[in-house]
Amino acid sequence: MTFDEYQAHDALALADLVDRGVVSPRQLLDAAMARADAVNPALNAVIRRQDDAARATAASPLSGPFAGVPFLVKDLFQEIAGVPCSYGSRALASKPAEQDSDVVKRWRQAGLVIFGQTNTPEFGSKNVTEPDQWKAARNPWDTGRTPGGSSGGSASAVAAGIVPVAGANDGGGSIRIPAGACGLFGLKPARGRVSMGPGASEGLFGAAVQGVVSRSVRDSAAMLDVLQGPEPHAPYWMPASDQLPQGSYLSALKRPPRPLRIGFSTASPLGTPVDPQAVAAVEDAARLLSSLGHHVEQAEPAIDGMALSKDFLQAWFCMQAVLVAEVRQQTGAPITAFETDTRIMAALGRGTSGPELVSCQMRWHTYTQALADFHGRHDLWLTPTLNGPALPIGQNATPAHLQMGSRLLLSLGVAGLLRHTSLLDDLIHQTLAWTPYTQVANLTGRPAMSVPLYWTPQGLPLGVQFVGPLNSEVWMLQLAAQLEEARPWFQRRPALP
Repeated sequence: MTFDEYQAHDALALADLVDRGVVSPRQLLDAAMARADAVNPALNAVIRRQDDAARATAASPLSGPFAGVPFLVKDLFQEIAGVPCSYGSRALASKPAEQDSDVVKRWRQAGLVIFGQTNTPEFGSKNVTEPDQWKAARNPWDTGRTPGGSSGGSASAVAAGIVPVAGANDGGGSIRIPAGACGLFGLKPARGRVSMGPGASEGLFGAAVQGVVSRSVRDSAAMLDVLQGPEPHAPYWMPASDQLPQGSYLSALKRPPRPLRIGFSTASPLGTPVDPQAVAAVEDAARLLSSLGHHVEQAEPAIDGMALSKDFLQAWFCMQAVLVAEVRQQTGAPITAFETDTRIMAALGRGTSGPELVSCQMRWHTYTQALADFHGRHDLWLTPTLNGPALPIGQNATPAHLQMGSRLLLSLGVAGLLRHTSLLDDLIHQTLAWTPYTQVANLTGRPAMSVPLYWTPQGLPLGVQFVGPLNSEVWMLQLAAQLEEARPWFQRRPALP
């Protein structure tokens, strides 16, 4: 199978070719591996391969909706038994996972042929993928730019045509950010929809969820069918919507969405300047939605974006502290085995008191109430996914003055003081100014998606985000399929060799 033949199909179409005997799983795997060999040296999207295991899988009997389709998992919370899962950290780079994660088990049951793991920042803690351990992943649309993070390696691999769909997860935008930067579709399911186990009961107090990035809407819908549902060790789960025909998100795509009431806004929740291209992307989407019969008007929930960002990062810092401590206990790694930014975040987390963290969690609920009030008037909230096209590699690195101040406080053992200085506000503006729109869906547990409807005059993709109420994945996916039909993006590919 040639690469042109391979990339002309989404994952479900490739599975259909296998089912009809047109191609074999081994032929698809060879095509995927050949593409990875050709483009990965320039992209650094795939950081570890399991070619021999994949060939054995491809030669075995396979069944399921994706039987025979090559697949990549993210090197974070998507463990493969016996294979290291580094979480982007050199401290874990050689420690084999003890068991498959729940999503990996389900992907195997769906017939996918896993042959590698994709690049991610250390502990998924950044909106770009530039870990010290594996170095920067690059965007196929412009290799001088980031594919975003933290599922940047997966998005780069899918956009480059290595695989049609790949594993991803999202704790602050990590499915939607790289999808928006790489011209892909990315759905973050609602809290409790997909298990994070068995290694974790939930991620970031329920803010983090598992999923995929894909080139087609129907692949993401079929993947949600595969991944959703309870596990015996899960702390809770969200039952599938009673709106699902035959209980299938894929089947739901056969029907168009009802006319929706959609509120849109473009202002940055942080009050920072907004790139005109991000505004243009939303305005273009609003016109398209209106032409399809939806009611679109300017509106936004009553949420203090700066306060939300601080409450997001406070919880994030605490989780970094826990992760660093757990990894050190498991591996004996010294503190210097972790990146400086990770050490700073962990120190800030250790400096947070129990009452402070509980208060932070209680404020999360006020954001949920405000978003629920908004959804009482509007079915969806439309925003930019990103505040502008993909950033140049290195641009979102912590600035020198922040690194210097933070290292000084770290060396003195008083990093907690950073929370009480203007350095924290500077850090928020620096790290989240490009992606201020995505965290609200994580803190509130609501589903959200990035849809690739817009390309800049320079030819760079720039997605738009939709945030829905609980249990709205059905008509969010229906809307995405309607938009995909009205403004097809599947054939838009980066100009790689």
